[in-house]
Amino acid sequence: MTSVLQQETYRHEALIYAGEDDFVAKTSRFLRDGVAAGEPALVVVSARKIERLRESLNGDAEGVLFADMADVGLNPARIIPAWREFVSAHSAPGQRLRGIGEPIYPERSAVELVECQRHEALLNVAFQDAAGFWLLCPYDTEAMPPEVIHEAKRTHPYLMNGDSQVSESYYGLDSISQPFSAPLAEPPADAAEVRFDEASLAQVRVLVRDQADAAGFSRRQRDDLVLAVSELAANSIRHGGGDGLARVWQGDGELVCEIVDAGHLGDPLAGRVRPKTGQPGGHGLWLVTQLCDLVQIRPFPEGTTIRVHMRRR
Repeated sequence: MTSVLQQETYRHEALIYAGEDDFVAKTSRFLRDGVAAGEPALVVVSARKIERLRESLNGDAEGVLFADMADVGLNPARIIPAWREFVSAHSAPGQRLRGIGEPIYPERSAVELVECQRHEALLNVAFQDAAGFWLLCPYDTEAMPPEVIHEAKRTHPYLMNGDSQVSESYYGLDSISQPFSAPLAEPPADAAEVRFDEASLAQVRVLVRDQADAAGFSRRQRDDLVLAVSELAANSIRHGGGDGLARVWQGDGELVCEIVDAGHLGDPLAGRVRPKTGQPGGHGLWLVTQLCDLVQIRPFPEGTTIRVHMRRR
């Protein structure tokens, strides 16, 4: 496996495997090759697979870091920042790095799956200049339907299914960088809503607070959600035409809030890059991503919809 990374470029590869034993065999070999070559590695998969990998490596895990995807990737938009932190901490001239990340697994909901697939595509944008970083994304043919495997071939430039090969189905950076217009489910007819502008921004906070209290959220969760939606509404006032529409409704054990405005969000990585100290913008959406369990951003021709989810805990 080491020979295919002689190039000094970012390599984003989908690993196609069949069942947990096959996963352990293929990823252990990938990690051992990296350890032998002195290449730091980060593995972000389920706790169960971390346990299996540690057993398989049997002491050969020097230089390998592990993190539970259930923690790192609860919100898929937080995964790119975690990879950026790893790359930044370990990059050096001539230093190659390895990663294994499995954000897509059967327990993901349908809406989470779409955002995970978007994340997988955006990895190509986020790390296109990360020379020597080889990121392997496993996909289980025994656990995931064929359409998910097919989409993996479109979001990854390379495939590993036995031998490494170029993916003929890969979207390409130009396509991935275009506005992401996957449809959103229509809000329920009984969703609470309020139109707002600068003078009535407080009404948005009241709406979210009241709905969170009615849904039985803890005070901390309620306050986090109020802060997140208030940040989105404030962005609408500053960048989205000066006003907008806020909606809130209860889902299955969660509260869903959305902000709709006439603005246009052009950066495909918005909310996924940690703002630098003193940076004039980008803090609000970053904060929203950190506070909420799922963030759906849809820049439509008529404006932008941002929908956030928070589960009751």
